[in-house]
Amino acid sequence: MHWNRIVIAGILAMTLNSLGAAEDRYLKAFPPAGEGMTRFVILLPHKERGEDQDFKVEIYVGKEMETDGVNMVRLGGKIEAKPLKGWGFTYYEVAKFGPAMSTRIGVRPGTKPVKKFVTMPSTTIGYNSRIPLVVYVPQGGAVRYRIWKAGDKTEQAKEG
Repeated sequence: MHWNRIVIAGILAMTLNSLGAAEDRYLKAFPPAGEGMTRFVILLPHKERGEDQDFKVEIYVGKEMETDGVNMVRLGGKIEAKPLKGWGFTYYEVAKFGPAMSTRIGVRPGTKPVKKFVTMPSTTIGYNSRIPLVVYVPQGGAVRYRIWKAGDKTEQAKEG
């Protein structure tokens, strides 16, 4: 019994190492972050070919900001898709954060500020678990993401 666990652990470690090597190979294609920028890497859970089409990835770029806790706050800016020359891959970049915009609901005196992750408009892209998603953002920024899965049922549109 004890040896079975060791063999299984060894096989699992070799599999994870080989997956890491494949990810490293592709990750090396992406340049390091330039001055004043930070590179974020998202390694998506593996999906078999054909499964990817049922998933999407929504990317949020933003930063922690102190808000009044009442108004909705958004950052200006844009997440741009850029081709990685010579590889056929795409990376994503935010050149700069735009100004913060807010609703204008009155805040009661004495309301304590709240730290929140404030984002610019998100972008949704196709799911590809074989290559890393790479996003470059200005220093001080952060990247979050959400994975969306399509339901099994589709609806028929009506003509007209």
